[in-house]
Amino acid sequence: MVLGDMITEVVETRSEPHAPGSTSQETFDIMIRPSRGWVALNLRELWRFRGLLYFLAWRDVKVRYKQTALGALWAIIQPVMTMVIFTVIFNRVAKINSGGIPYPIFSYCGLLPWTFFAYAMMQSSSSLVGNANLISKVYFPRLLMPIASTLAGLMDFAIAFLVLIGMMAYYHVTPSPALVLLPGFLLLALAAALSVGIWLSALNVQYRDVRYTVPFLTQIGLYVTPVAYPMSLSSGKLHTILALNPMAGVVEGFRWALLGQQGLDVGSLALSATMTLLALTGGLFYFRRMERRFADVV
Repeated sequence: MVLGDMITEVVETRSEPHAPGSTSQETFDIMIRPSRGWVALNLRELWRFRGLLYFLAWRDVKVRYKQTALGALWAIIQPVMTMVIFTVIFNRVAKINSGGIPYPIFSYCGLLPWTFFAYAMMQSSSSLVGNANLISKVYFPRLLMPIASTLAGLMDFAIAFLVLIGMMAYYHVTPSPALVLLPGFLLLALAAALSVGIWLSALNVQYRDVRYTVPFLTQIGLYVTPVAYPMSLSSGKLHTILALNPMAGVVEGFRWALLGQQGLDVGSLALSATMTLLALTGGLFYFRRMERRFADVV
């Protein structure tokens, strides 16, 4: 067992001195053992290791584009190609109403946060297993791994966002005044990605089946998130069910902040944000609960 992985209790026991007249002093034995039950999150420790967090995130960025022919263009190719497919299928064939916004911009605006979320989910789910050698040799807060993998996706998001700016200029779409709230929706997308990534990274250590289910969950999530269609197409119970998806509020919020498309459904946004908060809190406690076993199992 790696000492750093043990969330420990220190028990100090007193040893009796030797026989009368002996010059030996009284000694103490310190016994370290794993703590039991749920443990505190101890998020302050993350701040102490913020330098390592930066290093891990930057390492993931460099590894992603190392020895690639197209380099950073891969951050653009995926959302652009998906936008083209959605435009043909959902706009030209299915005649999805985009509310007066050119459909390529409508779909690409939804794909931006979704692509970031999907990338973060894929990378963070395998972050612990992929760094098994590091985890088994040195102590640091293991939570840094999924967080760094998630933050690395912001580089792709920034590059792909430049394409959206160019598209808005081409279609003469002016950003709405609500653009100032866009960082808040990006923060919500980051929290949603972390909430899922933390759960999957901890589960993947124990159950390696997770790596096979993540691509499947990503494909399903793309179609149950209002990326290719507006949330307004649903109503009643279906609308409520879709709003339970943490990314539903994020995607709709992005469109509202960038394109000024119709009024923001505050109720759906609040429901999505609540689900994100619950998933993130539960994931943090579960991760800390399982953290002591990572070095042994991974």
